[in-house]
Amino acid sequence: MRIVCPAFADGTPMDTRFTQEGSDLSPELVFEDVPTGAQSLVLLSDDPDAPDPKAPKLIWLHWLVVNLPPDCRGLAEGEKSLPAGAAAAVNDSGCRGWSGPLPPIGVHRYYFKLYALDCRLDLPEDFTRAQAEQAMQGHILAQAQTMGTYICLKNRS
Repeated sequence: MRIVCPAFADGTPMDTRFTQEGSDLSPELVFEDVPTGAQSLVLLSDDPDAPDPKAPKLIWLHWLVVNLPPDCRGLAEGEKSLPAGAAAAVNDSGCRGWSGPLPPIGVHRYYFKLYALDCRLDLPEDFTRAQAEQAMQGHILAQAQTMGTYICLKNRS
C-alpha cells in the first residue's frame, strides 16, 4: 500500500499554500494498492517535532479521518467534503478537518499516514485520536506514509 502527495516528494518541503501562512489547503493525497479485504481506511497527519524540533514535547495532530471507504483512491487538494460514512476528528488546532503547519521554530516534519483496516471503526461523534488508535489495534492490514517538511517564512534565513 502507498500514500503519495503529488505536490511534494517524500521528505521534501511543502508549498506554503498547504500552511496557515498560505491558503491552508489540505494537499492532494493519492492512495494506491489498498489490500483486498480492507473494510475502511484511516488517514492521520501529525507533526512529531512540536513545538521545537530540537526539543520536541508533543505530537501535534493536523488531520485525522476514519472510515474512508476502501475503494477511496485519495483526497483532492483542499478537500472539504469527505466520502459518505467518513468522519474527521477535531485536531490539535481545535478544528474538524485539516489544519496546516505553522511551526513556531525550525523545520518540522509532517507525516501523512494511511492505514487499511479489516473493519470500520465504531466511534463517538467527537472521537479523539486516542480513541481512534485504540479502536484500530489489532485491525491494521497495511500501512503507508509520506512526509513533507516546513519552516515558517519568518524563520527562513
